[in-house]
Amino acid sequence: MSKAQLVITAVTVEGRSKSEVARDYGVSRSWVQQLVKRFRIEGVTAYQPRSRRPHTSPQAVSGEVEDLIIRLRKELSKKGLDAGAETIRVHLARRTESSSPAGESLPAVSTIWRILSRRGFVTAQPQKRPRSSWQRFCAEQPNERWQADTTHWRLADGSDVEILNIIDDHSRLNIASHARRVTLGPHVVASFGEAFARWGIPASVLTDNAAIFTAKQRGQSRVALEVELGLRGVRLSHSRPYHPQTCGKVERFHQTQKKWLTAQRPAPTVATLQRQLDRFGVYYNTVRPHRALSRRTPAQAYTARPKAVP
Repeated sequence: MSKAQLVITAVTVEGRSKSEVARDYGVSRSWVQQLVKRFRIEGVTAYQPRSRRPHTSPQAVSGEVEDLIIRLRKELSKKGLDAGAETIRVHLARRTESSSPAGESLPAVSTIWRILSRRGFVTAQPQKRPRSSWQRFCAEQPNERWQADTTHWRLADGSDVEILNIIDDHSRLNIASHARRVTLGPHVVASFGEAFARWGIPASVLTDNAAIFTAKQRGQSRVALEVELGLRGVRLSHSRPYHPQTCGKVERFHQTQKKWLTAQRPAPTVATLQRQLDRFGVYYNTVRPHRALSRRTPAQAYTARPKAVP
């Protein structure tokens, strides 16, 4: 028998005074009055304990802000962009005062995550490794190391094209993204030449063992990129065969880029695809907050430190 039932029974059945019952059971007289009143209105349900959780909270996120969070989630996802809780918070901060209720502080990342979970936008992934187990390798300066790799994409007619992506290891800046039907050695040199003119010459370059990047798997000769970088004093290194984790940053960039491309209208030509890549590069470098950069943009991280040189 609960204490509430004992108190109610003592007053309504035994006929004892409320003050006496409160003194004997070590509770306040007002609580005894409240229990008796509840019993006369609700009956035996008054015996059950009630939650002490407040009905309202001055710190609770308003319905307007919650709707804005969900709207941002849908907008970003529809465009093929990152739509996690941290990214949504950054976009919330960038909204004008007219877009959010005045005088309301930004909700925490954990609060946004709980809202997304409650509204069914988060799928649990218990199989993922905890973030504490990650071991990161990152260049200390911009231009200290560039990572380069090619990936495949399909045009609207189903034909295959190749995209050469170059990113800065330190800042994740998208140095270059060039689409071609087939990427050959001279094309790689041309892309690096444009990148040198715009961003400067890096101290080193990291690639995989594709034939356009190295000839060491086929003998002692050198491909065009190896010759070009050697003449400029740039150190060229390669990942181990079948070990894409070494070039993990550019590999991850492929995924982000393709997620965005998937949300666009399929490009009918290579030229159209190139314009899409250029548009995404501007957004990725200057607008999209990057998780690995404490939610700064790659352009902000790239300009924050002096550049390494060959």
